[in-house]
Amino acid sequence: MSLFKRVQKGLTALVLVLVLSVVSACSAGAPTAQQPNRLSPSVTSPHNYSQLERGNTQTGENFGNWVVRNAKGLIQDAYVRDNDKLGVVITPEVRPNEVRELARSLAQGFHHNFPNRNLKVMVYAPDKQLILTADYDVQSQQIQYKAG
Repeated sequence: MSLFKRVQKGLTALVLVLVLSVVSACSAGAPTAQQPNRLSPSVTSPHNYSQLERGNTQTGENFGNWVVRNAKGLIQDAYVRDNDKLGVVITPEVRPNEVRELARSLAQGFHHNFPNRNLKVMVYAPDKQLILTADYDVQSQQIQYKAG
């Protein structure tokens, strides 16, 4: 991949974090908890992937929709569960060496929208296979990465 493409992808990830930060800071009022939607007990099964909702709370659904709308072609789908788990399905445009940086950017934006809680960002390949998990610890403000 050319240097220009690499820089472009890095800048896109950075812009995504900045936009997440600005939007969350400019949103009117604090998010309020909503009654979770009912989900099938087998929502984690890859066979039921198409049946998932963007979020099981209104705030989570709004954030999932926002991530997909503003991902500039890097994320094809997203969901939020319990306001502390974000799952994203990347597009084939995301190179393997860019996945960790994208997960870090998403974790930072997710933290801005859902502060004071430990968070998990799960990145799935276009074929819906889990490729990376990023766990954000609110106490240490560190992210731990785990492959697949």
